[in-house]
Order: sequence, then C-alpha cells, then structure tokens
Amino acid sequence: MKVMDHSTHRTGTGHDPATHEGHHAHADHHGKHAQGASWPMAAKATLHCLTGCAIGEILGMVIGTALLWGNVETMVLAISLAFLFGYSFTLFAVLRAGLDLKSAVKVALAADTVSIAVMELVDNGIIALTPGAMEAHLSDGLFWSALLGGFVVAFLITTPVNKWMIGRGKGHAVVHAYH
Repeated sequence: MKVMDHSTHRTGTGHDPATHEGHHAHADHHGKHAQGASWPMAAKATLHCLTGCAIGEILGMVIGTALLWGNVETMVLAISLAFLFGYSFTLFAVLRAGLDLKSAVKVALAADTVSIAVMELVDNGIIALTPGAMEAHLSDGLFWSALLGGFVVAFLITTPVNKWMIGRGKGHAVVHAYH
C-alpha cells in the first residue's frame, strides 16, 4: 500500500512550486470533468458499474430461487448483492491505487451510489412490470429476457445520468484521481 509523504509541504517558509506540479495536473484533469464528460467516458463508467451490479443481481436471483425464497426476499438479496459487487469493483481498484480502506470506501460510495441506485430501480422495475417475470424460474427464457432486457434499459438510462454527474466532478469522476 502506498503512503504519500507530505512532509516536504511543511518544510521551510518558502513555497516551492515544483512540489505542487502533480497537483496542478490533477486540477487540470478535474477541470476537464467540470467542463463536461464525453459519452464514451460515461458509457465506460456505466458499464463498469453495471458489471458489478449484474454479477450481484444474478447471483442474488440464483441464490433466492435455489432456496425457494419469495419474490420480495429474493429481490432484496439481489439488490443488496448488486450494491455490494458494484461497490467492490471500485473499492478494489482504489485500494490497488494505494488508498487506505476508509478512504477507499468513501470514494466507492461517492462514485457509485447514484449509478447503482438508478440501475437497480430501472432494472428491477422492468422485471416487476414484465408480466410473468416475477414468477418465472431460472430455466425460463422469460426470466433471462426480462433480466437482461432490464440491464440494457438500465444502461441506456444510467449512462446520461453518469455523464451529467461526471461532468460536474461527481460520481465516477472521483475515481479518476486514482487512475
């Protein structure tokens, strides 16, 4: 784990601009987000988030169905695991970049909460509104088509949300400082 040495910032009474060179580059990078995010950047952030959500949600649906749980219990498990896996993708990436656990958790929460919430609302809404999807079994095509169709629609709706947030230095933009 990398620990940054900030002791040079406190030495002497003079100001050495060279010690802040990296900070200016970061400020310029952040400024680019504030001007607006590109669609590819937003799509990549959404796909990153959707991957974790999809793994968690599918795992939750499989576990709930295998345990013969009801729809509500299965959806609660699936949504909980979607958040867990969605956050974990970001969490592990920023931990590898050298952040401590507490800071990494804060970054993951800031980066992904809105994105995951929008995805889960859309995806589970589609499943709930698709006739017969809630009663379908894992072996039914209706189950998988409703679930995968929900992921596609969630991606299409969440990408503009992420573009808007990244353009304002929020959401997935907070992770870019650790790339």
